[in-house]
Amino acid sequence: MKMIAMAVPQAGSKFERVERDVPTPGAGELLIRVHACGVCHSDALIVEGHWPGLQYPRVPGHEVIGVVEAVGSNVGGWKIGDRAGVGWFGGSCGHCAHCRRGEQFACEYGAGVTGGTRDGGYATHMVAAASAVAHVPADLDAVESAPLLCAGITTFNALRNSGARAGDLVAIQGVGGLGHLGIQFSRRLGFRTVAINRGREKEALARSLGAHDYIDSEEGDVASALQALGGAKAIIATVTHAEAMKAVVGGLGANGTMMVIGAVGAFEIDTLGLLGKRAAIKGWYSGIAVDSEDTLNFSKLHDIQSQNEIYPLEEAQAAYDRMMSGKARFRVVLKMP
Repeated sequence: MKMIAMAVPQAGSKFERVERDVPTPGAGELLIRVHACGVCHSDALIVEGHWPGLQYPRVPGHEVIGVVEAVGSNVGGWKIGDRAGVGWFGGSCGHCAHCRRGEQFACEYGAGVTGGTRDGGYATHMVAAASAVAHVPADLDAVESAPLLCAGITTFNALRNSGARAGDLVAIQGVGGLGHLGIQFSRRLGFRTVAINRGREKEALARSLGAHDYIDSEEGDVASALQALGGAKAIIATVTHAEAMKAVVGGLGANGTMMVIGAVGAFEIDTLGLLGKRAAIKGWYSGIAVDSEDTLNFSKLHDIQSQNEIYPLEEAQAAYDRMMSGKARFRVVLKMP
């Protein structure tokens, strides 16, 4: 039996359609028949060769929903036909010091990147470590829900680990692929939700998604605007622009935390401003399989939906180019044949 995959032959090259034998899962692994896979900006790290130690050809994709087609040895809790989801987290060994402390994302041996250290979901089939796979609720649509496995889990997990409590002021910086989900999660978690974006073009959308307030970063000082609202208990920084992140830090209130989930490299921080408010800036890893399950179940309960543009698998190049253009509203998803 053959499978179809859209592979990157080498760093920086275009996708190529390849046919391979459907793999057999090994010990501790599951074979998943992929139904849908989101196209995430982080895939560029794989396509362009920026992730260390990559081996090519490589099949990207870490926003995967499908069904279990085969179960490897030494795997419990899964059977053929179960719905399955796989995100960025590639699995864990279960026995190193980090795993024993509940820090599986930092596993010394097993943690990898789906679509990076092993082939991912731009394919009809993929093999995943069972420790990386999340159970997917039966009535969640695979195509519509696939982005919840990365964009969803990243924003939801950052929010619920930010220290904010119901009623607190929480700012979502950026109304894009991450931010449009972050606004929905923030509102459903009971936070006073403020959306921050350049211009007024997305204000109506942000409010329709649940934002109580909207700040146009082009109209003035964003930090001062947040302080006028009382100061943010949490800021979820989804943008990929260092100066934009720098501009919003001063909007933190007392004991506030800025959760950085957008990758920008270095940016300047006013340490005196942090000290005076006992504020913090924290990076946040997306999450592990159980966090994906929490995200999917919460999304089902509260009808949180990703806004997607859908492409067939064999148009992966066009889908990737659309995502990289920044013009997609708001996620791009591959639908498998």
